[in-house]
Amino acid sequence: MSTTSSETLSLDLRGDVAHLTAALMDIESVSGIETAIADAVEAALRALPHLSVLRDGDAIVARTSLGRAQRVVLAGHLDTVPLPTTPGSRGTVPSSWDGETLYGRGATDMKGGVAVQLALAAALTEPNADVTYVFYDHEEVEASLSGLGRLVDHHPELLTDASFAILLEPTNGAVEGGCNGTMRFKVTTTGRAAHSARAWMGENAIHKAAPILTRLAAHEPATIHVDGLDYRESLNAVRIHGGVAGNVIPDHCEVEVNYRFAPSRSIEEADAYVRELLEGFDVERTDAAAGARPGLDVPAAASFVAAVGARALPKYGWTDVARFSALGIPAVNFGPGDALLAHSDNEHVEAAAIRECLAALTRWLA
Repeated sequence: MSTTSSETLSLDLRGDVAHLTAALMDIESVSGIETAIADAVEAALRALPHLSVLRDGDAIVARTSLGRAQRVVLAGHLDTVPLPTTPGSRGTVPSSWDGETLYGRGATDMKGGVAVQLALAAALTEPNADVTYVFYDHEEVEASLSGLGRLVDHHPELLTDASFAILLEPTNGAVEGGCNGTMRFKVTTTGRAAHSARAWMGENAIHKAAPILTRLAAHEPATIHVDGLDYRESLNAVRIHGGVAGNVIPDHCEVEVNYRFAPSRSIEEADAYVRELLEGFDVERTDAAAGARPGLDVPAAASFVAAVGARALPKYGWTDVARFSALGIPAVNFGPGDALLAHSDNEHVEAAAIRECLAALTRWLA
């Protein structure tokens, strides 16, 4: 059975990291109900005398203070997307095993990464760099609720003294540098309503949106080289709204457009790019988040890539590495599991992948 907020589960940080992953998954932690898992993580960290621990809401920061020449951040989010409703789904809570494959919500996104953080926090009493472990809430919902964003606002001094950060999002064991930026737009057309039997009396706003879709369909997305990595962009209509009834000519239509842009572009440059393509239409930007350059030329990043023996790849999606980049801290994604399985009804991770991730980070930090 899954653990509720009235119970605090005792986590074994020194046992098999794959079984620690299962224990974390068994605490239901959909965005907004992370208190139970935050309680368990906090209790486990406070039992480690070599760490100082701070909690802000359902976000927790644990730090070593050994006076090392550099400090690195290991970060991961505690929450998951909602549980699946499909009968027979294996991406639910509690977790289940099929041989050495672990099934359940959060298996890849990202309880395996969180388990690796906790195992490292317990094992590395004398790491070769000071380490800041960050566990945060509300990653899977709107950015304004982000626990990491709250930590940046409330306790920046606990983060900004780092020279490098690793977000343990699933990467299948590769190092994914930086991330693309993302922004959304609402492109609006207007017409005149009329009875569909007398369509000539109106102006069809949905038909007026056809050139928007034509331009987007004809658009050739760029691949942009940034700091040694090639970032593929994409610009797409992702939703369309229009019409009020089956016998009414629509007088309003909105096309929602999502642009994923290379981290070399600023938000202003990306905005101007979309507006130029859609010139002549009413374009309103509704959301934007800058990307993050990979920063693989930073010595800590280069030593990390060499130590884990993984090749560096670009991150096409947006992740919280961008928050670290905004603080001037180069950051990469590196964690167990296949990101393509995240949020799926078949979400799962191989036990070996979690163990290998832990071994790689131990080699680098021990």
